Amino acid sequence: MKKLLSTLALFPLCAIAGPAVEAAEKQPLNLTAIAMFFIFVAGTLVITWWAARRTKSASDFYTAGGGITGFQNGLAIAGDYMSAATLLGLSSMVFAKGYDGLVYTVGFFVGWPVVTFLIAERLRNLGKYTFADIASYRLDQKKIRTFAAFGSLTVVCFYLIVQMVGAGQLIKLLFGLDYPVAVVIVGVVMMLYVTFGGMIATTWVQIIKAVLLLAGGTTLALMAMSEFGFSYETLAQRAVEVHKGGLGIMAPGSMLADPVNAASMSLGLVFGIAGLPHILMRFFTVPNAREARKSVFVATGFIGFFFIVVCTLGFSAMVIVGTNPLYFVDGDLAGKIAGGGNMVAMHLAHAVGGNLFLGFLSAVAFATILAVVSGLALAGASSISHDIYANVICGGKADEKTEIKVSKIAAIVLGVLAIILGIMFEKMNVAFLVGLTFGIAASANFPILILSMYWKGLTTSGALLGGFTGLISAVTMVVLSPSVWVTVLGHETAIFPYDHPALFSMPLAFMVTIVVSMLDSSAQAKKERAAFDDQLVRAQTGIGAAAANNH
Repeated sequence: MKKLLSTLALFPLCAIAGPAVEAAEKQPLNLTAIAMFFIFVAGTLVITWWAARRTKSASDFYTAGGGITGFQNGLAIAGDYMSAATLLGLSSMVFAKGYDGLVYTVGFFVGWPVVTFLIAERLRNLGKYTFADIASYRLDQKKIRTFAAFGSLTVVCFYLIVQMVGAGQLIKLLFGLDYPVAVVIVGVVMMLYVTFGGMIATTWVQIIKAVLLLAGGTTLALMAMSEFGFSYETLAQRAVEVHKGGLGIMAPGSMLADPVNAASMSLGLVFGIAGLPHILMRFFTVPNAREARKSVFVATGFIGFFFIVVCTLGFSAMVIVGTNPLYFVDGDLAGKIAGGGNMVAMHLAHAVGGNLFLGFLSAVAFATILAVVSGLALAGASSISHDIYANVICGGKADEKTEIKVSKIAAIVLGVLAIILGIMFEKMNVAFLVGLTFGIAASANFPILILSMYWKGLTTSGALLGGFTGLISAVTMVVLSPSVWVTVLGHETAIFPYDHPALFSMPLAFMVTIVVSMLDSSAQAKKERAAFDDQLVRAQTGIGAAAANNH
């Protein structure tokens, strides 16, 4: 397999964006992967049909009626977070960088305690459908919901571009189709999931995808480790012996050389998780705060285990793939990896499991992207229908059936937009878009979310100015960074010297929000501060929170 996964695996590579990505060349049909692909799509469409029969209310459509158990939701959250890019990109990073890649992997994981201890319980007690429910709980509904929807949609759109490009490249590779046709196929299947099945279908697709990814990754790791007698000590020794970096792969390297960039990257990864709308939405699918906490606990366990698997694959590939000329261009071990540097996990699958296992892993890669795209589309559609239409335009008096209809139309519009953007960005390096996604989430959504739940002094004017400051500054800094200003736009020198904005844009958002709120002495601000006590009672006890529906 060739170039596709250089795009697919860009998720973890936002720190090292390179030149424009070449389009994947059409390849001979991989019949095993195609057969597994059809099995997966057929199975998930059956789930969508089943879910459509059970989706009768807005609560069912947005949050599966709050009837998903903590364990199920934890697995679905893990599915939202564990993408094919995580499997392929992070394993490739460990393969190339050793310890640096390991540290980068940890960065994706350490944000979960923030979600567990600071957000999960209060989120479930205060919210109903979207992140804006919490942000606007005691503030001006129309203004805050408009901002929250704007921030959420920005995050969703950038994430959709990344996923659509990767999925389009994958379908093109498997079926030998032209890229635009491949992107349209992905978009149409995603729209079917969301418009007919809503959150019930999306949740079960995520659960199935998570199981497939965990099973595939674990099986690959076990097959690879059998080559080393299942000994990590033996694996480490062999890796040091064969890698060009020698013992240096076990120590910090070039990726961590700039402490400012490393710190900024870390902040974005840690707090960006707590601001991703499709992750936050999952906490409304469980019946109560106890199950919300359980969700994060389960998700953390699965994600932590998966990252151990990914690191194992990276180090195993150093020996198994790194010493086999078959997986290098022209058989030159000192040259480039065949198909691009992000192909390591797929080459490892072929090396230890042959074409059959390679086909299975290809199908799983597609399944992961399709599930993530569905979750993103549902989060974006919910922002439009619930926040903008139902609460801003209709003042909270929208008819449920009409609201669901608007959400389905929004999902279709987002699907069409995702298809258009996916086609437009076919040859562009989309790594910076992922960095921008985390930067926006950490700089715009997270400060307002956490302050609305924990700080009595927050006011509407502070939240608006601070939120938009974080949003605009994060976007501006990324555009002016080396990864975009130089690599993508072709300028000689970057105006903003760092690839990651969070170290600067997130504190700026907090500062503006706090200062403006403290200076706000209006009558409305006094009412908003006074309403905090009632909010705190509900946040701590869950009294008045929406209950789960029976199905």
